[in-house]
Amino acid sequence: MLKNIANWPENAGAWKLLFISTLGLELAALYFQYVMDLAPCIMCIYQRTAIFGIMLSGLIGILFNQNLLLRIVALTGWGISSVWGGMIAYEHVDIQTAANPFFASCEIVPNFPAWLPLHEWIPQIFAATGDCGDIDWQFMQLSMPQWMMAIFAFYAVTLGLILLIRLKTLHRL
Repeated sequence: MLKNIANWPENAGAWKLLFISTLGLELAALYFQYVMDLAPCIMCIYQRTAIFGIMLSGLIGILFNQNLLLRIVALTGWGISSVWGGMIAYEHVDIQTAANPFFASCEIVPNFPAWLPLHEWIPQIFAATGDCGDIDWQFMQLSMPQWMMAIFAFYAVTLGLILLIRLKTLHRL
C-alpha cells in the first residue's frame, strides 16, 4: 500500500484527482459569488488564486507526470499554493474575528504583479467586491475562510505525507 502511495506523483490519475478537487472548489466559489450573491473580498480572491495554483500544478502533473523536472515543478507549485493559501485564509479569519474591526481591514484592489493583472484581465473571477470583515456564510458554525484553512491544510498535509512516504519507500522524488 505504501508503495502505491509513493508512486502517486508518477500517476496521472492522482493528479487528475487533485485537479478535479480544485476545479470543484473554483466552481463552488463561482456558485457562491453568482448564485448566492456573496461578494468575494480581496482575501477571498487571493485564496481563489491559491486554489488556481494547486489546479495548475495538477494540470502540469496530469500532462507531465513522467518528467522528473516538471513533476518537481508541479509538486512545488502544489506546496507553495497550499501554504500560501492557508496563510491568507488564516489572516482572513484574523480580520473577521478581530476585537476591534475598525483596525482590521484589507485592501480594495488585488495586489497582483503588474505583469499579471488578473483582476483586470478576468474581473468576473478575480475582482474583489466584498468586505473582508463580513461573515455572510457559515456551515457547521465555521465561516468560509475557516473552511478554507482546513482545505489548504488538507492539501498541504496530503502533499507532505505523499512526499515522506515517497522518500522513505523509494528514496527519490
